[in-house]
Amino acid sequence: MATATSSSTCQFLTHFGSPRPHPIIFSPISKQTHFQPYRIIANGSLRNNYFSPTPTISSNSPLLVKAQASVNGEREPMVPPYNVLITGSSKGIGYALAKKFLIAGDNVIICSRSAERVESAVNNLREEYGEQRVWGTQCDVREAESVKNLVLFAQKNLGYIDIWINNAGSNAYSYKPLAEASDEDLIEVVSTNTLGLMICCREAIKMMLQQPRGGHIFNIDGAGSDGRPTPRFAAYGATKRSVVHLTKSLQAELQMQDVKNVVVHNLSPGMVTTDLLMSGATTKQAKFFINVLAEPAEVVADYLVPNIRSIPASGSWKPTYIRFLTGLKAYSQIFSRLAFGARRNRYVLED
Repeated sequence: MATATSSSTCQFLTHFGSPRPHPIIFSPISKQTHFQPYRIIANGSLRNNYFSPTPTISSNSPLLVKAQASVNGEREPMVPPYNVLITGSSKGIGYALAKKFLIAGDNVIICSRSAERVESAVNNLREEYGEQRVWGTQCDVREAESVKNLVLFAQKNLGYIDIWINNAGSNAYSYKPLAEASDEDLIEVVSTNTLGLMICCREAIKMMLQQPRGGHIFNIDGAGSDGRPTPRFAAYGATKRSVVHLTKSLQAELQMQDVKNVVVHNLSPGMVTTDLLMSGATTKQAKFFINVLAEPAEVVADYLVPNIRSIPASGSWKPTYIRFLTGLKAYSQIFSRLAFGARRNRYVLED
């Protein structure tokens, strides 16, 4: 068994730069991104102003009037604490990111399709970080009206959003050839990962264009975003490939319109031990790479959040691609496994 695994892994290393099938979800492994040094700069039941499945706000709200008055292009400095909105954040990497932003002193809005999960997540976070720092609402990113309500909810409770992270995504928890995929699964994946991302980017940009502080949007990539094949979840890989293209197109549009204070970035968490990833641990190769390359959501968030916050803190308005799992890191961990047996059976038992 060990010989077979070693052979498979050597092939992976030999052809790392060329398209190869990886029947597990992980983000593209690329050249390391360098960043500026980062400096650290009560219990209660939920109430309607902290959690709302259908938020509303008057068009005459002082917050909206103030935002609309900022269209003259004047810019306010973006200083912490930051107001952060994360889609798909009632669990997994989205929830871990929310916690790290709260630890850093920021204010956070979480959302999810499930009102029950949002309510539970908000309760847990408020118990640890206080009532006045975290809010949550139900939002289905596939529905434009739902995302517009999310924006209104953010404006009502925080006034503006500095950092918007598009984390909501789906593989329909399905790993099978495309020919065997159901209509429902394909619609779920494409409408969430592609249409949902487009709607969220559109509404986030529209909101941030009206903000004196502007804002930063981060689109989370995934397996397939680098162009490598994703057998057993071809639809997911295709949608994640579109994430990078959409981000580049939005960057070009904003530059063409001479927008200086709204920027769209890419965010790559790598392989995260979420329910979505672990549901695909059904093959020998999948188990190998999950054990070798995957990390818990908390570990990934520990790295990503300081680097995300360093962008507004530095005053930078240049697009950035923040990656957790770099090529050097991946090669090092695979070598350690082959040479010393490191990380074997770390998360799942291998054959």
